[in-house]
Amino acid sequence: MRRAGRVVLLLCAAAALLAQSGLSYTQLRQFIKSSVEQRLKDKEVANYLKKQVVRFAITDRLVEEFVGWGIGPRTLKALETMQTATAGMPEPKAAAAASTASQPRQPPPPSEGKQREVIEEARRQARAYTDELPNYVCLQITRRYFDPTGLEMDWLKHDEIKTRLSYFDSRENYETLSVNDVVSNKGFSDLGGTTSTGEFGSVLGGLFAPETDARFRWARHSLLRGKPVYVFHMEVPQSRSSWSLTWSGGPGQTTDLRRIRAGYTGLVYIGKESGRVLRIVMEAQDIPAGFPMQEARSRLDFDFIALSGDSFLLPLKAQTFLRSGRFLSRNELEFRLYRKFTAEATISFEEIEDLEPLGEDEPEQ
Repeated sequence: MRRAGRVVLLLCAAAALLAQSGLSYTQLRQFIKSSVEQRLKDKEVANYLKKQVVRFAITDRLVEEFVGWGIGPRTLKALETMQTATAGMPEPKAAAAASTASQPRQPPPPSEGKQREVIEEARRQARAYTDELPNYVCLQITRRYFDPTGLEMDWLKHDEIKTRLSYFDSRENYETLSVNDVVSNKGFSDLGGTTSTGEFGSVLGGLFAPETDARFRWARHSLLRGKPVYVFHMEVPQSRSSWSLTWSGGPGQTTDLRRIRAGYTGLVYIGKESGRVLRIVMEAQDIPAGFPMQEARSRLDFDFIALSGDSFLLPLKAQTFLRSGRFLSRNELEFRLYRKFTAEATISFEEIEDLEPLGEDEPEQ
């Protein structure tokens, strides 16, 4: 508790000293870096930033650098508000110098023509994706967490669901194997809470469908799981989106079933060597005020996985986040034990008992 008290005092002192002059570029970077290293509360960091004034442009690149350091969602929202307020202001000289110094690590953006080629190749691959997939089965592990405080600081594990997912003739089928390692025959839709489907092609296909007409703009070069990638911002308005959010009053209830189609913004990561999409990050936009959810975010990762002697791009893991009032839910999904689909294809309980969670990705470069 004494350490927490010192943190608050430090924040207050810093706020008093900088209230008139505002934060410099160097001070902002130092503060964000220190807050991450000391694991300060996301809410306190965000509240501090809301009171600050800066007189330089908060660029996309700077915000993305902070995201790579591991800032929290409230801090990100505070920075995005500052970014809007500083639009049109000059970029600080220190940022330009840092950009020049880091040039060997961060090459200049591809030409506009090259960017279009990258997007069109990813689009071509995405449109052919489901047609190229073999029939197979895998284990889907869903770890579900909730935070009743609404502060994103006290996540409690709700349960762990293991599901046999079969993909046959472009259709997904879910069979619950266990809940908290206890055998269960509940239908996937009867589990209640937050669930997600569509990881095997509909998210990817929806983003690159001609009728979606998603808007892409350059973000940065990066590395993802050791692979060099192009990263693009993307935006899809509600009128052209195929992403739906569904709210149900509870397991098996349909009287309070509500569904909307949500527009979204986010990032798409495209492998430089493969031309394939390796990650999609989405955040719902313009959710109607009367809808029970106020926030929805998701992240879906693909990777090349060996199956029957060949390598296929398949879902590796996913994460979903939803806010309904003060109640927050977060699901973390993993896709394991891929094998070719046959009538005899099974996943035994011995195989699923002691699976360790997939490791966290290395920070982006």
